[in-house]
Amino acid sequence: MNSKVYQSDFLVIGSGIAGLSFAIKASEFGTVHLVTKKKDSDSNTNYAQGGIASVLSPDDSIESHIADTLKTGVGLCNEDAVRFIVAEGPSRIFELSEWGTKFSMRKDLTGKEVFDLGREGGHSKNRIVHAQDLTGQELERALLEKISNLNNIIIFEDHTAVDLLTEHQLGLNNKNAQKTCYGAYIMENSTGDIHSFIAPVTMLATGGVGQIYQHTTNPDIATGDGIAMAYRAGALIADMEFIQFHPTSLYCEGSSGRSFLISEAVRGEGAILTTISGKRFMEGVHPMKELAPRDIVARTIDSELKKSGAKYVLLDISFKREAFLRNRFPAIFQKCLDEGIDISKEPIPVVPAAHYLCGGVITDRFGRSSIKNLFVSGESACTGVHGANRLASNSLLEGIVFSHSAIEYLRSHSGMIKAKKTMPKFPLWNKEGTFDLEEWILIQHNKEDVKRLMWDYVGIVRTNLRLQRAQRRIKFLAEEIYDYYRRSTLTLELVELRNLVTAAGLIIEGALHRKESRGLHYNTDFPETKEQYCANIILRTESSPLLKKHREIDIIW
Repeated sequence: MNSKVYQSDFLVIGSGIAGLSFAIKASEFGTVHLVTKKKDSDSNTNYAQGGIASVLSPDDSIESHIADTLKTGVGLCNEDAVRFIVAEGPSRIFELSEWGTKFSMRKDLTGKEVFDLGREGGHSKNRIVHAQDLTGQELERALLEKISNLNNIIIFEDHTAVDLLTEHQLGLNNKNAQKTCYGAYIMENSTGDIHSFIAPVTMLATGGVGQIYQHTTNPDIATGDGIAMAYRAGALIADMEFIQFHPTSLYCEGSSGRSFLISEAVRGEGAILTTISGKRFMEGVHPMKELAPRDIVARTIDSELKKSGAKYVLLDISFKREAFLRNRFPAIFQKCLDEGIDISKEPIPVVPAAHYLCGGVITDRFGRSSIKNLFVSGESACTGVHGANRLASNSLLEGIVFSHSAIEYLRSHSGMIKAKKTMPKFPLWNKEGTFDLEEWILIQHNKEDVKRLMWDYVGIVRTNLRLQRAQRRIKFLAEEIYDYYRRSTLTLELVELRNLVTAAGLIIEGALHRKESRGLHYNTDFPETKEQYCANIILRTESSPLLKKHREIDIIW
């Protein structure tokens, strides 16, 4: 194995808005190695259609955005964190514009050009800054273009993080001392070689866990890598039970792979949900009807599907003019046309799909985790902003704000970066194994087993029986996968599979410990929301890959 050592001032793992914006700013202070599993633009950010929530209108207010976020989070938000990102939002939007992001604009009554602000579920005002329905794609384009003009950043495409480098690899595993992160072992996917990437500051921005589920809007790379690595390294993890299922992904008969998202902004423009017989069903469920928080809309659709036995419900915006729809939602309009659906003439068949993880690695307002020198931003982090349910379009805002605050912290603690000279020397990766094709084919089925298990037992609606059954099966799968991992040649698929089963176990653990229904976690055995459970369920481990040493700690933010 041709193992190398790469050393830099900053190691950034992940190429969404959180990782890219951090890398851009970090390059002012030193060298940056940015590692991404596939292409630099393959991330949840790239697929984000809706936009970024921010207070930019005279008829809106910081307090209103805060109130909407707290209400949607159902008591579990960290109000200080919410106030922080909402207040920071406008500055970060203007910064993105200065970096070349071309947001959709319009002219106000005075002829002045202003942001064309949309509205999404849970928001009391129009405050969604967007670039038509291709916001994420436009953000990625602008950020990558800016990076291409910076000399201090090297992007390593088609590289996968395997494990974080901490005292454990040095044989200095003091349980009572705070661990320190010194970088990560990174696999070069094309060769299988595993290199040591050493840095005094590591930013983990690897995105979510959507590929744990059979139906998801997430790209193939969303396999929970950062969360699983941080968990194995001993970082505190919280709120894993809160998985947001987007209510409306395009239903295509017999399709497989990533589900195409039908943005919440479509409902923001007045689209209504109906059964296949044309009956509207959100009117009596919530005062905001189709613009109710996502958990309520997703559960209601799930209930309608189970009652009727139908495969999908309908989202109807055909009352809008074709020219408007083509301009406002060009990607959605074209995708639906490709599937034989003209949304200006007929409704869109939709189903819920796993979309966003509200939990993750616990961080403070500067993005610091419980492991020294390990920063986390974006969907991999649990900042306390989302609580039990994410308010629409707060996710891109969270990533850009906390990556900025991490840089501000490092700006005032420059000694951390200078510590590169005193970094310990880690052993090169020396693991050997064999590749058994016949056995690997059997193990490959485990990925589909995990996805089906999580969809059937740990989905939109849960029960104690389903969760207990899921826990037993996931432990069996974990044992099988980890046994194969220990004795086999590493491949991208095997690394992802190990991370998938670890993250799945964490979600199940969190769900079993929450003896109530709150936000995105709905258990029919505990249908009420109870104040005694208004706390974050924190999971930790002592190097236990089989999830046997979890401890529940009830901490109110």
